[in-house]
Amino acid sequence: MIGGFTAPPTSADFGERMLNKVVSQSIRHLFTQSESVDVAIRCSPSSKLLQGSIDSFKMSGRRLLIRRDFWVEEMSFETDAVSIDFGSVMTGKIRLRQPTQAIAQVVLTEEGINQAFMAELVKKRLLDIDTPELTALSGGEPVSFSDVNLKLLPNNQIKIFAKTELPNGSVPISLTANLAVERRRRISFQNPQFDETVVPEALRGVSRVLTLAFASILDNMVDLDRFDLDGVTMRINRLETQDDRLVFSGYAQIEHFPGGR
Repeated sequence: MIGGFTAPPTSADFGERMLNKVVSQSIRHLFTQSESVDVAIRCSPSSKLLQGSIDSFKMSGRRLLIRRDFWVEEMSFETDAVSIDFGSVMTGKIRLRQPTQAIAQVVLTEEGINQAFMAELVKKRLLDIDTPELTALSGGEPVSFSDVNLKLLPNNQIKIFAKTELPNGSVPISLTANLAVERRRRISFQNPQFDETVVPEALRGVSRVLTLAFASILDNMVDLDRFDLDGVTMRINRLETQDDRLVFSGYAQIEHFPGGR
């Protein structure tokens, strides 16, 4: 009987379980939808938690939907030491005493990227483009790009297919480019090359102009500041294509948790 005795949980153990629950709920609120969000708190000794001191916490999530349109296959981050107002945990919120940083990794799939091209936030940046080089081809009318399909290639390369409508019919466009990171927040489409192999010979001259104009639009489109989560700013140190996945490594600056201002 003595061997089966279990000591009652301490207030620190109770606090750790509560903190895990509140942090998990707060992080889930960052996303429109999530398949899984797991949080692990590290605090040794656990009694430090009662003073609001945490050694680190780690979050990992799968199939996360951001702003209703942008799928992230995997996201994880792990913080340095964190100081929180432990009293806020008791009210179901997390308040940081000071901002903290975390090592972060984000994985996108080729399928998820192509779904993002159908999002209104993205599509509106591809509609009614009225730059001189495009309107010269369309009789002065704005030009729109549609049916965008991206394929990930080795060595941080991509291939993109799309089409546009001109007064005399549809024109396919195709390009290859290198992905790179600029200023830790912008995805750059560098060294774009027109791929004529999928374009009918009679349309290649027009398609070349359309393709390079499209590449310029893409190069100014993907800025992480447009996709910041509530209280979390992401920055990228490097990216890498891995089969049908695009992997970003960097860090997250966490100013506050959702609802924890």
